[in-house]
Parts: sequence; structure tokens; C-alpha cells
Amino acid sequence: MDDEITYESAGVNIDAGIEAVHRMKDAVKSTYNDSVLTDIGSFGGMFKLEGGYREPVLVASIDGVGTKVKIASAMSKWDTIGADLVNHCVNDILVQGAKPLFFLDYFAASTLTPSVAADVVRGAAEACRAVGCVLIGGETAEMPGVYAEGECDVAGCIVGVVERDEIVDGSKVAVGDVAVGIASSGLHTNGYSLARKVLLEVGGLKLDKYIPEIGKVLGEELLNIHRCYYSSVSKVMKEFEIHAMAHITGGGFYENVPRVLPEDCQIIFERRSWPVPPIFHLIQQIGGISDFEMHRTFNMGIGMVLIVAKHRAVEVAQRLDELGERAWIIGEVHKGGREVTVI
Repeated sequence: MDDEITYESAGVNIDAGIEAVHRMKDAVKSTYNDSVLTDIGSFGGMFKLEGGYREPVLVASIDGVGTKVKIASAMSKWDTIGADLVNHCVNDILVQGAKPLFFLDYFAASTLTPSVAADVVRGAAEACRAVGCVLIGGETAEMPGVYAEGECDVAGCIVGVVERDEIVDGSKVAVGDVAVGIASSGLHTNGYSLARKVLLEVGGLKLDKYIPEIGKVLGEELLNIHRCYYSSVSKVMKEFEIHAMAHITGGGFYENVPRVLPEDCQIIFERRSWPVPPIFHLIQQIGGISDFEMHRTFNMGIGMVLIVAKHRAVEVAQRLDELGERAWIIGEVHKGGREVTVI
């Protein structure tokens, strides 16, 4: 039969999926350690939790990189997206004090291009290796009709562990505590829909255009890798008592910081206490966006907030600087109703 109906004729190329796995398997296996009990291709990844924990608590999170994939696609640069994905998830569980154990990725597209999928996974593997996390599994899906032609999406799930008596949950936050902010590397993985609308549609800028205000090509700035704070913050946690931490992601300051505050506390941030990167000024200027909307959408140059006792704040900020971060005292806890104010 000349016109035999096959899976490939319906838009799904199994061979492309096999090739993608072949291209990425070495990178995936490079993250393995003695806790991994399965090999690539198993129905489920098996991980043996090491001994020595008194009362281990597993911490899980899942996230994506939003429409940052549109920038990666336009720039034909995919190796950073996987790292974005891992670092975002690592930071999300770090705020509760967790050490990353293993990660799973999901890559879906209208048409699977093996080299693209492999680049994403290689970037994820590199980020996993940097924090001792195993890339234990994943899924590559080709779904014509669900995604528009040329479109794709990525997501990832992470599992970490923390001793129960070392969980950071915000319960120790008190009036008079101070917020220490750690610099971001740019937009990270949030606010890209607004950034794209303002910069590309309203401003008419091109991704390959050099922007003097930011000192680099626009597309390169927008693809800056989401900074991972695990290496530095995990060390600080061993040296100082951290009352709470917030990863500044979607929702900016106004939606993320209240998640770790007691009901009777609020934080007032002083926006002049840290340098806001030029990319945010550019977005605000071109779009005519209010200060409130900017701080509700973007991280504004602060990727992580640590809340500590006032008498330790300077030491914490200095230690973070020593560990390669840029940190500032940016706010203080006051009596209130689990709110954030930026003045």
C-alpha cells in the first residue's frame, strides 16, 4: 500500500526521538552517582537516599522557563535554557533549606529536532553537575497540533532533602529583622512575555542589535542564565541562622516575599539600596511601566532575599560577597499583615 498511514505521517517521528536520546545520554550519565540504581531507558528512575540523616524531609518543586524559549528559538541558542530550568528549580527548594538530589526534565515541541532537545538537556546536565544533582529522567515529546509549528516548551521537576529541624520556613521572622538581597543575572526566567512585548513590539528593537545602555546584544542579555544560589547560600546557612528566604520569580517582590512571612509581619524595601540593572530601566522607559508593575513582574536585579537578625545582616552580606555574590541590605521587617512595600 503506497499511502500507508504511519505514526510519522501523523507528525511524530520516533527515529528523531531515538536520535535525541542518543545525543544526550552521555551528558545525562555524567550526572550519575552511587545513589542511582537505574540506567537510561528505565521506566522510572530509582534513587537510594544516602544514610546519615536523622529525620530527612523530601522537598519537591516543578517549574518552567516561560516564554524565554521564544528568545532561545529566535537566537538559535538552546544550551542555556536547560541550565535556566535546573537553576530555577534548585533555588526554589533552596529557600526551604533543601539540598538537591535529582531532577527530571520535559521537552515538548511541534516537531522534534534532536540537536535542539540535546542542547537543552546538555545544559541541564551541566547545571545539575554543578550542584551535585542527578538528572535521573526525562521525557521528550513531539506533539503536532498541540504546539504551533516551530514552537516548544520545557519544564523540570526537582526533589531535594533537608533535615526536619533545619527546614527554613519563615517561622523565626520577627519585627526588626533585615532583608539581604542577592544580585540576579538579569530577568532570570520570569517576565519575558512583558519584556518581549515592550522591547520587540513597542520599542521595535531587534534581538541581534547591540544596545549601548546594557553593553551587549539584546538577545544575549535576555538569555543570561538564571543564577543558581545553592553554592553560596548553602555555605551561609551553615554559618548563620537564616530566618527565611524568598526566590524572586514570577510575581516579583509583591508575590514571593509574603509567602515566607508570618501573618503579623511585613517588609519595607528601599529601592535605592541596590543597583537596578540597565535592562530593567530600558523595559520601564520604553513601556512606560509603573514602579509597582515592574516590581510585581520582574526581580529588578534581586534574585534571592534572605531574612536575618539585624545584628548579623552586615556579616551575612559580606560573607555572600566573599563567596562570589553581590549582596546588599535592602529592607527591614515591620509589624504588619504579610505585605510588601517598595519605597
